[in-house]
Amino acid sequence: MSLRTTLRKVLPTISTTEQEALDAGDVWLETGIYQGKPDFNGLRSIPVAKLTYEEQAFLDGPVAELIDMIDDFEIQNSIHLPEKILNFLKKERFFSLIIPKAYGGREFSPYANSTIVGTISTKSSGVAVTVMVPNSLGPGELLMHYGTDEQRAFWLPRLADGTDIPCFALTSPEAGSDAGGIPDEGLVTMGEYQGKQVLGLEVTWDKRYITLAPIATVLGLAFKVKDPQNLLSSDQNLGITCALIPHDHQGVELGNRHKPMGVNFYNGTTRGDKVFIPMEFIIGGQSNIGNGWKMLVSCLGAGRGISLPAMGASTAQVSFKSAAEYCAVREQFGLSIGQFEGIQEKLADIAGKAFLQESMRVLTTEGLGMGLKPAIVTAIAKYHMTEIGRDVLNSAMDIQAGKAIQCGPQNTLAQGYIAQPIGITVEGANILTRNLMIFGQGVMRCHPYLQNMVETIHSENKGSDKKFNKILLNTVGYSVSNSLRAFSLGLMPFMASANSNFAEVRPYEKAINKLASKLAVYADFSLLVLGGKLKQAEMLSARLGDVMSYLYAAMASIRYYEQKVANQDKEQAKSYFHYATRWSLLQAEQALFKFLDNFPSKVTKHAMKLLTLTYNEKMPKISDDLIRELAKQAQLDTQIKKQLTHLVKVTPNSGHEINENAYKAKLECLDLLTKIKKGLRGKVFKSGIRFPDTLNNAFTANIITADELKKLLDYNIKRELAIRVDEFDFDMNLLNTDTTEIKRKIA
Repeated sequence: MSLRTTLRKVLPTISTTEQEALDAGDVWLETGIYQGKPDFNGLRSIPVAKLTYEEQAFLDGPVAELIDMIDDFEIQNSIHLPEKILNFLKKERFFSLIIPKAYGGREFSPYANSTIVGTISTKSSGVAVTVMVPNSLGPGELLMHYGTDEQRAFWLPRLADGTDIPCFALTSPEAGSDAGGIPDEGLVTMGEYQGKQVLGLEVTWDKRYITLAPIATVLGLAFKVKDPQNLLSSDQNLGITCALIPHDHQGVELGNRHKPMGVNFYNGTTRGDKVFIPMEFIIGGQSNIGNGWKMLVSCLGAGRGISLPAMGASTAQVSFKSAAEYCAVREQFGLSIGQFEGIQEKLADIAGKAFLQESMRVLTTEGLGMGLKPAIVTAIAKYHMTEIGRDVLNSAMDIQAGKAIQCGPQNTLAQGYIAQPIGITVEGANILTRNLMIFGQGVMRCHPYLQNMVETIHSENKGSDKKFNKILLNTVGYSVSNSLRAFSLGLMPFMASANSNFAEVRPYEKAINKLASKLAVYADFSLLVLGGKLKQAEMLSARLGDVMSYLYAAMASIRYYEQKVANQDKEQAKSYFHYATRWSLLQAEQALFKFLDNFPSKVTKHAMKLLTLTYNEKMPKISDDLIRELAKQAQLDTQIKKQLTHLVKVTPNSGHEINENAYKAKLECLDLLTKIKKGLRGKVFKSGIRFPDTLNNAFTANIITADELKKLLDYNIKRELAIRVDEFDFDMNLLNTDTTEIKRKIA
């Protein structure tokens, strides 16, 4: 018995749905990371994402107009999304961002799509989700890639101009993350359609969590096809299939709603019991029966990297802008709270991660813009950017404290805080994404020989033993090479390469190369020792996936700093860059140590440590000095700060405008405020009961002039407006929100 046949008895087989998921999409930068040789040349050669004239005009026009129309507090306290907003979305073709121009769509780039969704998300999660879904995984994208010419010609123009609103139904009560296990089925049979007897499917389904289902006019549906009468094939189980069904087709049930966290977007159920559909309803026609899973995972690999990461980035930008301005304006114990180190630690973390989020958003959409469908990278972006979004939003809530928990139009954080878990559960729960997808798919796609080896092990072809032996020899050589490289870099770390033109970048480039070399060795040993059991060792594989993810994040940070930060802004951006990159590298290193600490074989564990010379932490730490410097930078009105909050569009009378006005007014009064404090310390005049009284005392003592008094009083009005919260009467009716009237009362 050969080694191949022995392994065949031991290793579990890979199911068809698993194989299709593994094969879906492309591999990209993650391959170099996994193999221990990050491709920095490839990273630097990626075309820089830029908005076209048409895309920028759309942001400056319809998107800006939409932002002005949105009153998110009103939306969240209503039953329905305002009709004027839905009509505007249709009229301006917000649902056609990915549809080709030939069919009436806008055909925007992934970067533009991400920027548009992220911008809307800063104002309203509900409206952003409404725009996001038709431009992500759904009928539009499936039709573009797999539809027949007739289906595209009919449906895409209608989807583009909003004549039809689509939804896509995949998730069932019995199958969530295990989408391949959906129980919904269609039986091949003859039935009546438009007065004729035709071949079709009798479909029964029960779906939930379907966004836009309550208002959809066309339903995309995934189900398993069975052919009990063998009308199409001798095989009775034909596989997952996708169909497109008009909402008014007989037997289709749409309309019941869920209430996701109270965030007002349309989400609900669809059901059908023995609904007959003709073969022409199948996306791609009858020949596409059984190809549904392959279609879904292929499209998901791209769509997953746009909308949800964009919402994570928008959360970080809202958190950063709100927290930084509040830190500068809010005072306690005679100091702005941004001067307290406890607050600085939180603010620096928000600022550094806002830099990291934007870096990952841009790099991921740049890859998609190259025409790639990098399934692993998009899984990394979806998981980590939604989790980091939750993390920074929690910190921003902590900083604003009581102000952050009082709902109302002035609160810039509450609705995002409520909505954040939604993005984390969409398109695969984050636990699934981290523990099964990132490394599980990465190990098969990024390893140069593993996928061929597994296929050969289970092959029935003659000559498979010979082919397997050759692959095995190559695999051994690959692993030995990985071990030698890791040992060399551990023994002589100065040998790590770095080609950046910026001195501040080169140490990080070297660190990424060193950590990646260790990852390659640990992945090889895991496969060797655990084999098929690695699939069940989810915590171990998740940590290796974390290493891949955080090294990708660090590479994104480097690219953003090199390519997107203007040279004249690099000095003010350094603390952001250092924090984001160091944090990523520290997370990667900690994941490696957790992996080693919990590896089940002590002998293998010590061998891995010896080969990589891994006995203590070596990554650069985030020092208190860096935290203080970044917290200081975060409170300055700089170009890099504007760049990292560009998704937030300030509208009249909004919480962001109120905060920004107070923040800018304080910056203009810093010298005068210093003069006031100096006078108080020198007892030249006394403080009053309220700040305006103190200012009047300073004026009387000739510390400030009449014009300076007027300027300070104006700042104080804006300051008091910024630190106030919305108020309601006893029956919870919102009281006056007219800022002009409130300013008059304060004055």
